[in-house]
Amino acid sequence: MRAVFLDRDGVLNVAVVRYGKPYPPPGIQTVQLYPDAAAALAQLKTAGFLLLVVTNQPDVSRGNQTRAVVEAQNAAIKAELPIDDFFVCWHDDRDHCSCRKPKPGLLLEAAARYPIDFPASFLIGDRWRDIDAGAAVGCRTILIDRQYRERPPAAEPDFRAVSLQQAAEWILKLN
Repeated sequence: MRAVFLDRDGVLNVAVVRYGKPYPPPGIQTVQLYPDAAAALAQLKTAGFLLLVVTNQPDVSRGNQTRAVVEAQNAAIKAELPIDDFFVCWHDDRDHCSCRKPKPGLLLEAAARYPIDFPASFLIGDRWRDIDAGAAVGCRTILIDRQYRERPPAAEPDFRAVSLQQAAEWILKLN
């Protein structure tokens, strides 16, 4: 099964950027989807892709956010977009879990639930952690470059895009 793995904040919805670094929106009322998200995902869904969100939400572990708020945000996003499933890492780096990107645990968890063909699949992300997680399982990777001030991915993305729509168009050209 072909899948498109999608990061959440900065890909589907607008991230809060402070000092060049992205953060999740603080509440349900502040979740703002990118204007091209619905159309881009509808095109991928029509092409037969499974659409899976893989998102780090370390603010829960840090005590800055509750799991209930993140789950409400995910439900609001799912109500607007054709997402098949969400996979969430609730940890911070200090927790040394296997699910926090750039480790591939969330993608492997998805593959345990769905018969995913990683080489036929894609990961769309806006940060180095996303790209490195996708590369670790052999997905083709797309970096939506939001011009954050952080290190680049260790693995070179297969494509660099300026929007989710441009990323979807590149995937559809290949398939």
